[in-house]
Amino acid sequence: MNDYSESLLVHFRRSETLKKEALALPSLDLNLRQLCDLELLLNRAFYPLDGYLNKKDYDSVLNNMRLADGTVWPMPICLDVSEKTAASFSSGDKIALNDEEGFLLAILTIKDIWQPDKAREAKNVFGTDDGDLHPGVKKLLENTEDWYLGGTLEGLSLPVHYDFKEIRLSPAESHRRFSLNGWRHVIGFHTDAYLHCAHKEMILKAAREAGASIFLQPVAGLDHPGNLDHYTHVRCYQEIIKKFPKNMISLGLLPLASRMAGPREALWQAIIKKNFGCSHFLVAEDHGDPFASRLDQNNFYKSGEAQELVKKLEEETGIFMIAEEKMVYVEDQAQYVPLNEVKEDMEVKNISSSELQRRLENGLEIPEWFSYPEVVAELRRAFPPRSKQGFTVFITGLSGSGKSTLAKVLMVKFLEMRDRPVTLLDGDIVRKNLSSELTFTKEHRNLNITRIGFVASEITKNGGIALCAPIAPYEESRRVNRELISKHGGYIEVHMATPLEVCEQRDRKGLYAKARSGKIPVFTGVSDPYTPPSNPEITIDTSELTPAEATQEVLLYLEEQGYIR
Repeated sequence: MNDYSESLLVHFRRSETLKKEALALPSLDLNLRQLCDLELLLNRAFYPLDGYLNKKDYDSVLNNMRLADGTVWPMPICLDVSEKTAASFSSGDKIALNDEEGFLLAILTIKDIWQPDKAREAKNVFGTDDGDLHPGVKKLLENTEDWYLGGTLEGLSLPVHYDFKEIRLSPAESHRRFSLNGWRHVIGFHTDAYLHCAHKEMILKAAREAGASIFLQPVAGLDHPGNLDHYTHVRCYQEIIKKFPKNMISLGLLPLASRMAGPREALWQAIIKKNFGCSHFLVAEDHGDPFASRLDQNNFYKSGEAQELVKKLEEETGIFMIAEEKMVYVEDQAQYVPLNEVKEDMEVKNISSSELQRRLENGLEIPEWFSYPEVVAELRRAFPPRSKQGFTVFITGLSGSGKSTLAKVLMVKFLEMRDRPVTLLDGDIVRKNLSSELTFTKEHRNLNITRIGFVASEITKNGGIALCAPIAPYEESRRVNRELISKHGGYIEVHMATPLEVCEQRDRKGLYAKARSGKIPVFTGVSDPYTPPSNPEITIDTSELTPAEATQEVLLYLEEQGYIR
């Protein structure tokens, strides 16, 4: 037996021993965010970390962007757990870490257990502790558990991915690929956005400046595998790398749970790119900013701050910063030039992300100077015109306001059109078939509405029309549904603003009378509040409108917005 075979045998026996040991251990099933962190800890993308930060390293990272031994590391990486879970463990205990389906991935040996001051963490990492100002802070405060575990990891298996396996490179695999290609200098480009002609010219200019080959490493979204947008992103990346000179660019996916922490985020990504074998890293002026791509929102971090931090520490991190230069298309030259070289007499053309979305929604032309036909074809496949998209009409209002009647008439009209499948999710029908075990507490009423929203999102995602007609008295559950369904297609909220006295006069089921007499203890409009929608697309008062007239208002709006033709 040669040395290599012997080492494989030792590794196999060690793995089998660990698996048997793990069967007797308490276990935790990790969420998607935690799985991203674990994968990058196990494959050494988070080198020099060998596990989750202990308390001493955590405090040092918050205060100094360094581990306790002085090594540059800007991001706290800890395993967050509930208070109940934290109370069941002590330092020295071992835990089996599983994926969402219970498949064993690693064993954690706990060193420290503590309750962090998340407001302090937010202020140090993000620059604010106000979740309304920064979405990263909001996620930390609302979606992260209140106790942290730190300790070392023994890996047994990486999380399993069935998609795009050939480009899910580990650091060891990317190093090997670069070496086989003879690449000594490699510039890393990190993105989670769609790329077009300007991006290609910008990356090539940076590569020429660094004298380097290119490693395009986009983020594999946390919504995967159910999010169709994930597959469209990757297919677009696969198309755009074909536009580069041969043997100059490599593509690899990064399962990173981004924090959107501005300069710290940029430095963190730079270290990760170094671990994947890059010598240079392309950094934007607004790198890691949560509002970088939004024209309606000012950036949170100071322009250029991310570039300055990565540049300042490049000798220590071992990866050199290349500043990203924005490129614009000059009409009279028929080519892209750096924005800082544009002269007053030059005619510059551009298409914003919102304008691109408008053109896709309306099936309008997207010029080849802006994006490649192959990329546009992928975008059109994923984002068809509104007239071919699925959508949800969510009708909310008091009992007796006309919700069910409007939904039924709309269903008939859509079935007559025969261009999409139609599903009616009436409040009473859903209560009977989907939520029969729920009571009428606020918690259960919100749960019922979010269940309706989930079903509607699946119908919308698959190109159908969902007609929802529950009372839906609370704004929070309606907001959750809007956010969920809008990812997959149209969302039209209709507020049936028929006054309470009119609804009570109609009262065909006698519900208001029973509520007034105390026979129904919780009833919206009598003993339980109804919060009107803050910004509905359509408001209808059926006091003086017939069902046909109310339906016409909805159809006219849908036609105006391009959902029906």
